[in-house]
Amino acid sequence: MVTMIPAYNLTGSLPTLDDEDMTAQRIADSRFTLEDVSVAYGRDQVVEGVSMQIPSQSVTALIGPSGCGKSTLLRCLNRMNDELGNVHVSGRIALDGQDIMSKAMDPVDLRMRVGQVFQRPNPFPMSIYENVAYGLRTQGIRGRHDLDALVEESLRGAALWDEVKASLKKHAFDLSGGQQQRLCIARALATKPEVLLMDEPASALDPISTQQIEDTIAALKDSVTIVIVTHNMQQAARISDQTAFMLRESLDRPAHLIEVGDTRQMFTNPHDSRTESYITGRFG
Repeated sequence: MVTMIPAYNLTGSLPTLDDEDMTAQRIADSRFTLEDVSVAYGRDQVVEGVSMQIPSQSVTALIGPSGCGKSTLLRCLNRMNDELGNVHVSGRIALDGQDIMSKAMDPVDLRMRVGQVFQRPNPFPMSIYENVAYGLRTQGIRGRHDLDALVEESLRGAALWDEVKASLKKHAFDLSGGQQQRLCIARALATKPEVLLMDEPASALDPISTQQIEDTIAALKDSVTIVIVTHNMQQAARISDQTAFMLRESLDRPAHLIEVGDTRQMFTNPHDSRTESYITGRFG
C-alpha cells in the first residue's frame, strides 16, 4: 500500500466505511461489466485483459499517458471500433447484463443507448435546432410540438438553452467552441441514452468553457452514466466518482489496467506505485 500526500486539492478525509459501502453499492448497480477485454489492430494487440465495472449514474474517468488505450477501450463500449476495420475485440462487455458483442445486439441500437461526444466539437452543418432534432427525426418523431419540447429538454440538459433559446435557427458553426461542444452533448442526450461516452471533451476548450462542460457533467450524472477519457488529472479528481488508470509500459507490450477504484482513494492513497507516479507527474 502506498501512502501519499494528495497531489491535488481534494477536500475531506480518506474514504470512511460509509464511503466504501457507497462504492460497493455503485459497483453492485453496474451499468457496464468488462471481463478480460482485449483489443488488437490487425496483429498488434494494443489493450490486454481489462476487467472492471462501470457503476450506473456516476462518472468514471479513464486516465493514463497518451497511447495507453483509453480511447480504444472507450470505443469498445459502443462498438465504434467496428467502424475502423481490422479491429478484433475479445472478452465480454455487458450492458445491463446483455453482451454487446453478441449477434443479437444491433450496433445502431447500441449507439442510441450509448452516445458519444468526441474530443473536438463536431456539430452538423445545420441550425442549432436541427442539430438536436436530427436524431429525434431518425427515431420517427415528427410532430413539431414533440420536437420543440425534446429539443428544449436536451439543450437544458446540456446547460445551453438559456444561451440559444432566442436563436435556434442560428447556424451551429456560429457558436463558440464551448457552445458547440455543449450542443454536441445536447444532440447526444436527445435520444435518451443510458450512457454517455466523452473522449477528452474539454481538451480543445478555454478554461471558462471547460468549467461549463464540467458543470454539465456534474448535473447529468444523476440521470446518465458517464465515462470520460481525460489527460487532465485535476479534472478527473474534480468530476469523477471512479477512476481507472491504464498504462502501456513498453512498445512491445499491450496496454493494461493498473488499478480502478474510488477517485478519492485513487488520488490520495493508490494501491500501486505506478499510479502514484503518474498522478504526481513523475511520468506521462
